[in-house]
Amino acid sequence: MRRVTSEIPRTLQLLWEEPRRPAARGLSRERIVAAAVEIADAEGLAALSMARLAERLGSAPMSLYRHVANKDELLTFMLDTAPGKPPELPPGGWRPALEAWARALREVYYAHPWILQVTAGRPPLDPGQLAWLDRGLAAFDGTPLSHGDRFEALMAVLYFVRGEAQVGAVLMRGEPDAGYAGLIAHFVRADRMPALAAAVEAGIFAENPADDDNAFGFGLTRVLDGVNVLLTE
Repeated sequence: MRRVTSEIPRTLQLLWEEPRRPAARGLSRERIVAAAVEIADAEGLAALSMARLAERLGSAPMSLYRHVANKDELLTFMLDTAPGKPPELPPGGWRPALEAWARALREVYYAHPWILQVTAGRPPLDPGQLAWLDRGLAAFDGTPLSHGDRFEALMAVLYFVRGEAQVGAVLMRGEPDAGYAGLIAHFVRADRMPALAAAVEAGIFAENPADDDNAFGFGLTRVLDGVNVLLTE
């Protein structure tokens, strides 16, 4: 086993070494994290502060610091908790397994869009997120791909899901009276951006959840087709 040459952060020590406990009735780390996730889900990450969290829990702000050292540590705890357990992979080979994993991950991003913001440029080290990575790699069990190729193929799927969710779960959430589809139709004109104007005219930005799911399925299929090429070379 490769030895760690730098000091392990306190947050990771708590997550990896401290056994998970059932939520206590009084103030606890579990209750604090659950309340923080609820605030971030409903109002976005900008609305989350230790003071707001203390108010939500009916406690003094300083009481939180007995369980959570600071907001950065809180975010790590939230990232570990919010995704929940990774999905069970269906039988039938790598492709249905990887598709099930990708769709479950998309649901996580849509339920907790703040995760996309917090994890940008932040490789996972907490057990919660790494469990999802482990489950995704397990989709390739029984294939001839090297461990390196398995990881890169999984990252290609992950990047696609993140990118789609970044638009679908975050950017496409426009104001109630003028959503993204209305705004882009207002500004884009054929004399300046003919290709994009034609796409707008075709209605590809129409706010239809079924269309969004079909678009996601189309893109995911193309990514998985690419992985299949790797397997059949």
